[in-house]
Amino acid sequence: MEERLNHRPLLVKVFLPATLLPDQQSEVVLLDNNKIDLRKYGQLALIVVAAGAIYPLLYLRQNFEVSILESFNITQTQLRYCSSMLGFIFMITYIPSGWLADRFSSRKLLSLSLLATGLLGIWFSTMPSYSSLLVIYAAWGIATGLAFWAAHIKLVSMLASKDQQGRFFGILDGGRGLVEAFLATVAIAVFAYVISQNSEATQFALQQVIYVYIAALLITSPLVYWLLDDLEEEISDLASESKSVFIEDLKDVLSRREIWLCAICIVCGYQLFYATYSFAAYLQQNFSLTAVMVGYITVAKLWMRPIGGVAAGFIGDWANPEKVLSILLVLASISMALMAFIPVNSAAILMIIIVLIIGLLTYGVRGLYWATLGGCNVPNKIKGLAIGIISVIGYFPEVYLPLISAPLIENYPGGLGYKIYYLIMAAFGILGAYAAYLLSKPSH
Repeated sequence: MEERLNHRPLLVKVFLPATLLPDQQSEVVLLDNNKIDLRKYGQLALIVVAAGAIYPLLYLRQNFEVSILESFNITQTQLRYCSSMLGFIFMITYIPSGWLADRFSSRKLLSLSLLATGLLGIWFSTMPSYSSLLVIYAAWGIATGLAFWAAHIKLVSMLASKDQQGRFFGILDGGRGLVEAFLATVAIAVFAYVISQNSEATQFALQQVIYVYIAALLITSPLVYWLLDDLEEEISDLASESKSVFIEDLKDVLSRREIWLCAICIVCGYQLFYATYSFAAYLQQNFSLTAVMVGYITVAKLWMRPIGGVAAGFIGDWANPEKVLSILLVLASISMALMAFIPVNSAAILMIIIVLIIGLLTYGVRGLYWATLGGCNVPNKIKGLAIGIISVIGYFPEVYLPLISAPLIENYPGGLGYKIYYLIMAAFGILGAYAAYLLSKPSH
């Protein structure tokens, strides 16, 4: 696919003097293409920063679950309901998100979403009541699910040529992870410093952490608006959107075998990843670790994301994205099962190693599963809709996993509930590996 960025025409040969020899013309064209590639990667970097800044606040419990329960004076079940509310809103906004991405400027959608998420974070920082938390999480779901989600995936898919899908999505997830890890490192450092000054100041320390993430959002929003370009292909699609009939587009997307297999890969892979959100509470409650120590471990896991995501993306382009994805899903499932069989109160170092390995593998899965979209040959004018439909299926675990995990953990104490939960997730991972294997086979 020929990639062209707004305000950057690629009609180089028109401006070449007729006196240039053919070899000289080729050299000029090559230099211009290199500039285009550099600009593509610059645009990708902006999207990466935006994606890395927007979600950590929504999933703050990944590193600070016990501190959140204490500071907000809520139960683990109530926190799970908040997460489930977020997932439910995601489900009902994914398809409209795709529709918006096909009809409005992605640059404006991304900037607006970042701003809205940051402003809601200010309300969150006041430690409001449980009922207000439900409203905040619902609003976050609209801000990030409706305006941001499909738009940023579509932009990346359009930026990358067919043979660059793996590395671009690998860089997206790995780079996003790098941003998240950096922010989390700053956040846990701030948290640890405040606690060192006053061990009873958990609520105040958590509030400073929230401010770190708010600042990142409010800084990134205007940068995206002013520096991110609209793609010429996107502008062309927006201009012709009136010619598109939604029902016909929907039938087109749903009739594609690859779309369904892609969705199965994502729903299974995402369940494996989602299970890692419970690691902080599992370690703190069953391995006699402090909140600060658990924070360091989970932040270390976040640093596996740029390694796993980027490496998986490049290996996928070199080999085969679907086959590499299948292998990673199998390995991640085995690692998750091992986590379940390690006895409670075992040596903490053993758990740390397993957590880091799972992090590396699940982030590799995340770096690759959207790369499979490039092989589906979906036209740009309906690519947002395809992303929306895949996302409804792929991220449905956001709705039901909190409702499944909470009763398991509460009804089977002593770590048993966590172990059952991890084994279930491992089984889904194997199913996803089979779907990825089928996706690697040509359609008949």
